[in-house]
Amino acid sequence: MTPSTLVSAEELAAHLNDPAWRIVDCRHDLRDHAFGRREYDAGHVAGAFFADIEHDLSGPKTGTNGRHPLPARDKLVELFRGWGLGNPSQLVAYDGQGGQFAVRLWWLARWLGFSRVAVLDGGWQAWLAIGAPTSRTAPAGQQGTFAAGAPLVEYVDAAFVLDHLADPRTLVLDARAPERYAGEQEPIDPVAGHIPGAINRFWQANLADGKFKSPSALRTEFEALLAGRKPSDLIHQCGSGVTSCHNLLAMEIAGLHGTRLYAGSWSEWVADPTRPVAVGRSA
Repeated sequence: MTPSTLVSAEELAAHLNDPAWRIVDCRHDLRDHAFGRREYDAGHVAGAFFADIEHDLSGPKTGTNGRHPLPARDKLVELFRGWGLGNPSQLVAYDGQGGQFAVRLWWLARWLGFSRVAVLDGGWQAWLAIGAPTSRTAPAGQQGTFAAGAPLVEYVDAAFVLDHLADPRTLVLDARAPERYAGEQEPIDPVAGHIPGAINRFWQANLADGKFKSPSALRTEFEALLAGRKPSDLIHQCGSGVTSCHNLLAMEIAGLHGTRLYAGSWSEWVADPTRPVAVGRSA
């Protein structure tokens, strides 16, 4: 079995000493960028590496490309190899926030053409709940042989979204909290609101008791949002292209394949004042 969406804490524990499995801690806080490393140093899944969302899993910011631009593919390949990853390996990402940040690594791996990647369902809390081994020591550096392939996921840019605003077949799905989507509050980005025509599904709606809902439940919920559209008609978006991957993963779990990511998301969208902005809650 090669998990490509989710892996349970029990299954990961059974492979903890498997040299073909690589584990990466993606804990993070959008308003305290040192949080993830502090938590990792205080204790992490035994054998796990640490990936920093701001630096390892994002590229340089220009002021117009959002808060978490996609990293260069060659830099990402180098990072993966530094974890000792090879193409036959199994990669598992986790965090302590229900997958909010681990999904970034999941999506990036698939962007590099790597399908053997999964998110630890329930994350750090699920690992602690079964009493599985933890450590405060980083694993020794290794050199893997990972090679990128054709992307298994697609993304679009701001120009594509702008060109399709009036297209009734295109659905933009905003993964941010309802109050941010509505423009009622904006704690991170300089402009409040949402992309006109976008509807809201807070990424936390994918979870029940800290773990992903069943495939059938997720399928029912997302098919209602699609309202007869194909999954490929849907574009995922959030504040910076990170938590939108949570909805994307949930749709993969539900068997609804082919959705796309607006990688720059809201933080890129509002960097250009000529792009339209809407406020208010979706129906």
